[in-house]
Amino acid sequence: MSNTRRALFRSAWLPWALVLPQLLIIFVFFYWPTGEALYWAFTLEQPWGGGNAWVGWQNFAAVFSSEGYWHSVRISILYAASTTALAIGAALLLAMFVDREVKGSRGYRLAMIWPYAIAAPAIGIIFRFVFDPRSGVFAFLNQAAPGLWDPTLNGDHAMTMLVLAGAWQLVSYNFVFLLAGLQSIPRGLVEAAAMDGAGPLRRMRDLQAPLLAPTLFFLVIINMTDSFTHSFALVDVMTGGGPARSTDLMVYKIYSDGFKGLDYSGAAAQSIVLMLLVVGMTFLQFRFVERKLHYK
Repeated sequence: MSNTRRALFRSAWLPWALVLPQLLIIFVFFYWPTGEALYWAFTLEQPWGGGNAWVGWQNFAAVFSSEGYWHSVRISILYAASTTALAIGAALLLAMFVDREVKGSRGYRLAMIWPYAIAAPAIGIIFRFVFDPRSGVFAFLNQAAPGLWDPTLNGDHAMTMLVLAGAWQLVSYNFVFLLAGLQSIPRGLVEAAAMDGAGPLRRMRDLQAPLLAPTLFFLVIINMTDSFTHSFALVDVMTGGGPARSTDLMVYKIYSDGFKGLDYSGAAAQSIVLMLLVVGMTFLQFRFVERKLHYK
């Protein structure tokens, strides 16, 4: 006999009434905008109104033939890969310290969760102030070596500042998953490796990292997706896409082309491409990761 319990409702409309608010939210904030973007992507939207003209794949051809768009794709991949590697590496190191129950580790568990609750614009303002070349530590460095650090003029400096802010934002999220993964590993295996003379780094490389592989792959997909889609606020507050479009990421280029350049159709086509990219990453997660994760 199956132990599965099913919820039974006496009224046929009650289940629909319970899920209706969520369905409305999904429709209003996802399906409706997606449908509008699809319509605009295949039509020519006039900047000041006046109707739409069907142009087929013309908007996508214009996007893919633009060197500026491919530049945005390249720096977006660079930003996403750098942010993901730095955020997961830092979170793994912190999770190892807390997992070993070093002095003050319980306080770290609580403190490490807080940064994820801070809004992205606030993070951008904080990091922009910290890395300001005219004040603080970097002002002294620029006095000693003029031009050593200036993210307002140097694109590499601006991207570095942006990557550090994005990674700092994601460390807390990664820390929770990695700490849970480390604590799910049987202590007997870790203690046996320690008794055989394996140090912390050797245990992590040969024992813990392989067991954490599904969690790490899951975090890579989530971090990459977040970096592609949730970087707008950081870019808008910290760099505005500059200097010289060196931080004009895909999600910010959609905004700047659509709302500043008034190219609504081109921006809609770019948004569809970005959505397909995110859908592809989600497919990889469920296709190759979800089947290897086992919950008890």
